[in-house]
Amino acid sequence: MSHNEQSNPWSTLSSRMIYENKWIKVREDQVINPSGGRGIYGVVMFQNRAVGVVPIDDEDHTWLVGQYRYTHQRYEWEIPEGGCPEGEAPEECAARELGEETGLVASSYELIGELQLSNSTTDEVAFLYVARGLSQADSAPEETEKLSVKRLPVDEAIQMAINGEIRDAMSVVALLKLAAARRA
Repeated sequence: MSHNEQSNPWSTLSSRMIYENKWIKVREDQVINPSGGRGIYGVVMFQNRAVGVVPIDDEDHTWLVGQYRYTHQRYEWEIPEGGCPEGEAPEECAARELGEETGLVASSYELIGELQLSNSTTDEVAFLYVARGLSQADSAPEETEKLSVKRLPVDEAIQMAINGEIRDAMSVVALLKLAAARRA
């Protein structure tokens, strides 16, 4: 029997939803694993897609958003990002999140990547954009967000991602993609 990389080696015997709120669902599957053993597989399903955007102005500066992340119990710097509900296009979500978190409006958006954020346990996907042609309006963060915003040179933000000052996966990937594109 030949190994086919495209075939699914798992068998799902049953599934049941064990938790749900407006952000996530948790499903538990009874499975037969690739070695033939029985077990369970927990899957966290996200109600929204994730979207991140790196705004870049004419002086090659960007904006980072700082906030206390409850899950990790620490303050983090990130690119502007948020959840994209069903029915909203990721690019529209990028524009909305950029405006809500920084007050910036962009004239163009370029998709620079799509990610699977933690594909061993979640179905969360993310879309990353670069926004250009920026103008300033008023910010309007959500009630769950107490944000700080800082403008800095893009190269400084890239260095923050390289040296571990920025740990958020979407932010790190977006900034390293920018760094790679600058070297190309």
